[in-house]
Amino acid sequence: MKWKKILYIISFFVVLSCKKSDNQLVKSWEVISENVQYSEQNDKFLLKSRKFEYSFEKNELPFSKVVLLNNSLLGYFIELGQEEKIVGISGVQYVYSNEIQQLIEKNKIQNVGSDQKYDIEKILELKPDVIFTNYIETFENTYKILQDNGIKIIFLDEYLEETPLDKVAYLKLFGKLLGEEKRAEEIYAKIKNDYESIKQKAQKSPNKPKVLANEMYGNHWYVAGGKTFSANYLKDAGADYIFKENQDKKSVPISFEEVFVKSKNAEFWVNAGNYRMKKELLAMNAIYEKLDVYQKGKIFGMNKRRRGMANDIFESGAVRADLVLRDYVKIFHPEILPKDTLVYMQELK
Repeated sequence: MKWKKILYIISFFVVLSCKKSDNQLVKSWEVISENVQYSEQNDKFLLKSRKFEYSFEKNELPFSKVVLLNNSLLGYFIELGQEEKIVGISGVQYVYSNEIQQLIEKNKIQNVGSDQKYDIEKILELKPDVIFTNYIETFENTYKILQDNGIKIIFLDEYLEETPLDKVAYLKLFGKLLGEEKRAEEIYAKIKNDYESIKQKAQKSPNKPKVLANEMYGNHWYVAGGKTFSANYLKDAGADYIFKENQDKKSVPISFEEVFVKSKNAEFWVNAGNYRMKKELLAMNAIYEKLDVYQKGKIFGMNKRRRGMANDIFESGAVRADLVLRDYVKIFHPEILPKDTLVYMQELK
C-alpha cells in the first residue's frame, strides 16, 4: 500500500506541474486584441490571427522583403520608418505617402495589381519573405498559388477590431516582425496616452451632441454598428451616436426612412465621404436634402488629407487614433481644444 501512496503523490505533483506549465504557456501570449496574439517559445515565433495560426523560426525574423496587398496596413510601416522593406504593393493609386510614391516611381516598390486582380507572376519574381493582407475569401485560389510556390502569407484583419486602440496595437506586432520592437512599444505608448488624455477631457463635457455617421450606397445607408471602432470613436469623443444601441460589430445596411426618423435631432453628420461641398453630396443623392441635419446641422467629410484617389485617414489615420479622436473632439467640443486645427476632417460648405 505504501508504494501506491508514493505513486499517487508523484502523480499528483506531475499533474500539478503540467497545469502550471499550461498556465505559464497561456500567460506567455502577448495579446494585441481578441483577434490577434503572438508568443515567443524556444526558437519559434507563434502568431494567431483570427482563424489562422502561424509558426516561424526565430532566425526567419525580422522580415526584410514585404509585399502588401492591402493599403490599410501601410500606415504601420510608415509609422515605424520601415517603408524600404516594402518591395510590392497593390492599388498604388490609393497610396497617399509621398515617400512611398517616390519609392514606387524609382521602382523600389513594385505595383502588384489591385484588389480586383493581383499580379501573381510579379509577386513570385519579387520573392518576398512574406505577404501581409486582409483575408478575402474570393482570393482563396490566388493565396493557394502563392503558398504552393513557397510564399508565406499572414492574414491580418485590423479593420474588424472594435476599438481604435486595438487597431493601433498592431504596431507592436509589426515591431516584432520587422525588428523594431522598442520603437513600436514607444510609439504605441505615446499614442495610447494621448488618446486616453483626450478621451478623458471629452467625457467630462456635459454636452453630448447627437451624431449621424456615414452615407448611402445604392438604396441603403450603411451605419456603423454600435460595437465597431467607428462607433467607439464617437463615444470616446463625447458624442451621442444615434445608432449606439445597435450591437453589430460591422456596418449595417438600413433604409433612408429609418435614418430620416432617427436623425431628427442630430446636430452633426460625420464621415460623409470624401466630399468638400454640400452640393457634391446632393449630386450623389438628392434625397440627403430631406435630412434635418443637412439643412440645420454641420456636416464633416474625411476629406482634408486627400490627393487624387488617396486619402490619408485610411493610411496614417489607421495608426494615429489620437489624431483622429482629436478631430472628432474638435468638431463636437471645440472649447476643449481651442488651439487645435482639424487634421483629417473638414466641414462641407
